[in-house]
Amino acid sequence: MIPARTPEDLARLADELVADGARGMLLSGGSDHRNVVHYEPYFPTVRRIKDQYPHLQIAMHTGLATPEFARGMEDAGVDVAMMDVIGSQDTITQVYHLKRSVDDFEASLEALVSTKMKVVPHIVLGLHYGKLLGEWNALEIVRRHVPDALVLVVIMPHYAPSSRPFATPETREIGKFFIDAREALPDTPVLLGCARPSGMHRMVTDTYAVMAGLNGVAFPSDGMLALAKHLDRDVRVTPSCCSMVVGEEVLALTSGESGSVVLDYVPSAPKRRMSIRDIPVVVAN
Repeated sequence: MIPARTPEDLARLADELVADGARGMLLSGGSDHRNVVHYEPYFPTVRRIKDQYPHLQIAMHTGLATPEFARGMEDAGVDVAMMDVIGSQDTITQVYHLKRSVDDFEASLEALVSTKMKVVPHIVLGLHYGKLLGEWNALEIVRRHVPDALVLVVIMPHYAPSSRPFATPETREIGKFFIDAREALPDTPVLLGCARPSGMHRMVTDTYAVMAGLNGVAFPSDGMLALAKHLDRDVRVTPSCCSMVVGEEVLALTSGESGSVVLDYVPSAPKRRMSIRDIPVVVAN
């Protein structure tokens, strides 16, 4: 990511990005010990950027947000708000080391969806050192507040320090969660984000995502487009962050101005040693 350590830096960066043809911008940053990202000094600059470049889609990855903070984002012209929803108090305390509660995360999501922004919460699978612990409670929180879309990502253990290693979540359990998420949010776009383990784990995870009926997969593995076409699904490719795709694609398919490419023809999946029989079947309970 490109640093913008002052509002002035952000304004200059926006000018450069737009001049280079950028269609969107994702703002992120470090949080404090209360899991709050202090964007307030940047809000006036974000407003000026949005007024100057109304076509530029602005997404903001926020930590916990109060109603006042959410309205500040909205007033600044933020198009898409993102936050992680954590459903386990043990994970908040032991992994994030925060003195916050599950209720604080739900209240933050409630504050965001009360605005006119598109809200795209994320659930990180395996967040408790590789174990799925509070993910189903997080899904229930999301279901109660009906955001514009939900993005699922999977913990990537190789980023963990050796002193606190993370296990790699089982793909079978991930597949079960995909099915549960699809059933819990039948009318809400559910997408698989870019963060997930690599290699064969990624291929199996992506296969489960397509088979479960998720609406999108960021950087799909080889063969996933062919699989989707085999299942008679429309396949579109959009050069955008998955959360921004929600604003451009999933929620505005009829606009005709999203910049996506509709694939009428997808070549067959490349031959690999693994066959579909090697992937365990996930059955919903």
